[in-house]
Amino acid sequence: MPDANIRLPEEAKDRLAALAAAEGLSLRAYLARLAETLLTPAERAERAEKARAVLQEWNGYAPTAPEQRDLDSELDRRLAQVTAR
Repeated sequence: MPDANIRLPEEAKDRLAALAAAEGLSLRAYLARLAETLLTPAERAERAEKARAVLQEWNGYAPTAPEQRDLDSELDRRLAQVTAR
């Protein structure tokens, strides 16, 4: 597989290289492993949809759009409360 050049600030490169070295990896190997472990937005959405389908089949969980917005708002409120501490 051919290599690609990526431009990024030197501070970011140094930080990534330090993280890679701490794990005994080259920067190239570290970035390749990182790319394999992260999900794209489409992959995250697909996984979330599968999880919703499994929950619905298992226990009937199927909130409506307004219920989902309410749940999201409640979660945001609780997270803000915790992070404010």
